[in-house]
Amino acid sequence: MIKALIVYGTRYGAAASTAEEIAKTLRQEEIEVRVIDAKQEKVKTISEYDLVIVGSGIQIDRWTSEPEAFLKNFQKELSEKKVALFVCCGSASQALNTEDTKTADRAKRKYLQEKAAKYNLQPVALGLFGGVYNYNKTPWWAKKALNAERPKIAAAYKEAQPGIYDTRDRDAIRGWAKELSNK
Repeated sequence: MIKALIVYGTRYGAAASTAEEIAKTLRQEEIEVRVIDAKQEKVKTISEYDLVIVGSGIQIDRWTSEPEAFLKNFQKELSEKKVALFVCCGSASQALNTEDTKTADRAKRKYLQEKAAKYNLQPVALGLFGGVYNYNKTPWWAKKALNAERPKIAAAYKEAQPGIYDTRDRDAIRGWAKELSNK
């Protein structure tokens, strides 16, 4: 049986639930999956896994530090494995960027392709998914900018809960994972 490891870092939960959605889809394809929140648990070895998926939320153009550290620590081993990367970020939100493909292209290049190049990885798949805007947990330094975007976000997405807008396309996540299972 194929074994996969999903390691993620999250700030507001988007990467966590995306990792779980990917895991659920892979399990339906009869792949054994282990999911690890890199902030809660440190990975000691990846030798037993055929596929390693690493994901992160994006804030201020940066990955969370824990999956970044995982990529750095396992760089050599990952170069010998099938690897996939994914990010959850607002610039990937399709409804907000329908006429702005440059933003999505920039996000894919900056957050995925450049990250793979930094660690000399040749990923079999790159996943760019929307994020979660949580106005209840907005840091003080980001309030002004996020509040300016809120009317546009509210017009494009329903609130998942009061003050929380989930911009991810779950079907796209499942489709990406299904394609990944065939690689």
